[in-house]
Amino acid sequence: MMLAGFLFLLLLRDGLSSERNCSYHDVLKHLNFTENKDLHSLIRPVKNHKEPTVVHMDVLLYAILDVNEKEQQVVPYVWINMWWKSDYIAWDPADFCGIRKFSLPTELLWKPDLTIEEMTEKDKAPPSPYLTVNSRGEVEVMNDQVLVSTCGMHVYKFPFDIQSCNISFKSVVHSVEEIHLVQYLNSSEATESSRELMRTQYEWLFINMTVTNKTVETFGFKQDVMIYTISIRRRSALYIANFMLPVLFFLCLDLASFLISDSGGEKLSFKVTVLLAVTVLQLILNEILPSSSDKIPLIATYCIGIFGLMLLSLLETILVMHLMEKDSQDDEADKDQSLSEDCNKQSKANFHKYDAEMKKWTLCDVSTGETPSELLSEAKEGSSSKLTEECHDSEKLSDDLREVLKTLIVLLNSKKEEGKPGYWARVTKRINKAFFIFYVIAASLFLLCMCISWTYAEE
Repeated sequence: MMLAGFLFLLLLRDGLSSERNCSYHDVLKHLNFTENKDLHSLIRPVKNHKEPTVVHMDVLLYAILDVNEKEQQVVPYVWINMWWKSDYIAWDPADFCGIRKFSLPTELLWKPDLTIEEMTEKDKAPPSPYLTVNSRGEVEVMNDQVLVSTCGMHVYKFPFDIQSCNISFKSVVHSVEEIHLVQYLNSSEATESSRELMRTQYEWLFINMTVTNKTVETFGFKQDVMIYTISIRRRSALYIANFMLPVLFFLCLDLASFLISDSGGEKLSFKVTVLLAVTVLQLILNEILPSSSDKIPLIATYCIGIFGLMLLSLLETILVMHLMEKDSQDDEADKDQSLSEDCNKQSKANFHKYDAEMKKWTLCDVSTGETPSELLSEAKEGSSSKLTEECHDSEKLSDDLREVLKTLIVLLNSKKEEGKPGYWARVTKRINKAFFIFYVIAASLFLLCMCISWTYAEE
């Protein structure tokens, strides 16, 4: 009976004890939070100041919200999880109905003063209002942040570039002897976890995340720095379709313009229009790329090279049109000279004709060596009719000879014009042929060099 009564009293006491210690308030009273509130929130929670507070960190990438090449900024959305141990927080869960952890407002406990070196704007996402405390004295803080941070953009291989942006955590005032940063997940684990959590990547493709821990000296004392390097690759399909291919199409149009005749001004206006279109695309490119790049980006070299080829083509067209205009001017001068020569020949022919006729009449008059009176006497005798017939026959023969000579001269002149085309017309044909071959070879080699540079060039 006595033993039974004793057991009953023990059970009753355990029941009353468990009922009394089953709330979070009992745990707080046990930890003296109500009396030593400042002790927990103001100072680093260690009993020996020579012992550092080991802060474990875990950062995961949840989304890539924006990448601004012009301002060299990246906006990632990250989840930050860190925990450390407090020497003043510990309890036995068996004494408090199995309570192993509970949440507290973040302002009630001390937190490491970690900052992000690359951050340029204050975090706009509201911080988590609570932290978690477990029975082993570990304090855990989980927070999500939208980081607007600087990132040195290397756009040499744009739009096939890969960017690496750092997120560096370090304490503001504590040295390495006071706060020691330790990574929880290694690089491969952080990469896999981030890929599982990734929700949006903007125009970028997440490659990996590397974690490094190093000690740096700042203002005369050493500090631990935890660096998370995020590597991302640009999705280049849209830039190829909207920028690179149109520039290449303009080059093909300029190449096809060699089929247009050089006689009119249509070819020149067409080439100028294509050149202006490439200039507009270059202005659009200037709005995208940062002006502080160390190297000229390959895409700028691509545009400048095609622009230069089109400029050479335009200059060649101007030269050819100038030579053709010169050839036409020479033809007009030759025609004017030919007309003047024809006029001179005609006047000379008329003069010679008149002179020949005069000589014939003279010859007819004096061929017999007699005086006019004797001729009159002979006419009386009946011989005047014979002389008249001979003069008419000679005049008819000279007319026939002149017609034959005139026909021969016309035939010779026509054959001469047909067998001798314009000199500058032949020169322009050779120039067009040689420049077309040069243009095709130069454009092909240039495009091949650009492909090799984009494939094998280093940032």
